[in-house]
Amino acid sequence: MGTQLHVRRVTLHPETYPTAEYYPFSLAILRETRALELTTPVTFFVGENGTGKSTLLEAIALRCGIHIWREERVRFERNPHEGKLHEHIRVEWVNGSVPGSFFGSAIFGQFASLLDEWARSDPGQLKHLGGRSLVTQSHGQSLMSFFRARYRLRGLYLLDEPETALSPRTQLELLRLLVEMGRAGHAQFLIATHSPILLACPDATLYSFDRAPLAPVAYKDTEQYRVYRDFMRDRERDLVSSGGD
Repeated sequence: MGTQLHVRRVTLHPETYPTAEYYPFSLAILRETRALELTTPVTFFVGENGTGKSTLLEAIALRCGIHIWREERVRFERNPHEGKLHEHIRVEWVNGSVPGSFFGSAIFGQFASLLDEWARSDPGQLKHLGGRSLVTQSHGQSLMSFFRARYRLRGLYLLDEPETALSPRTQLELLRLLVEMGRAGHAQFLIATHSPILLACPDATLYSFDRAPLAPVAYKDTEQYRVYRDFMRDRERDLVSSGGD
């Protein structure tokens, strides 16, 4: 892959955290990690749910000035520290900031519908996304139309579990796109994922959130790879052994 990067390092400052009791500042991995070195065009965050992957990804996006589309939620009990991690991290750019985007599958439908509304008054909006309305395509097709159009532009791109609505075949399409865009040298990706298909991206860096502090992990040492490998080797044994859980 090419070596041109936009962000070379993310530094965390746990000494400035306002609390150790409330999420996300209560997470050991965010308290014990001091920095992430970004040395490849594609970097993955991998680990179990609740370990802080999406939280750190969102914090990096906010610190980089990238807007995150989100649906407002009404909660009975509010955590005053939620969404504040970006105030306690620092991003080191290589040659100044670049534009980018944050993708989350849960909010993509809202974006697609809004884009359709804009296109009613300005059909030219769709030319940047393959010329077709995203809402008239299958979810997987619309995602790939968005990815192909957006990621050909120079920028920093953060994706939170993009595999959620993608078939294995479409995940392979996204993997090929990541490889192509990374080698082109103009796009840098930070991706939180559970997909062993995406994690197979050649020369990518994988950061494990399953132990503190954050550290790189080899592809074949990830839980995702080992679980899928063992299941495919002997699926009947795995089904029987998990029957009592």
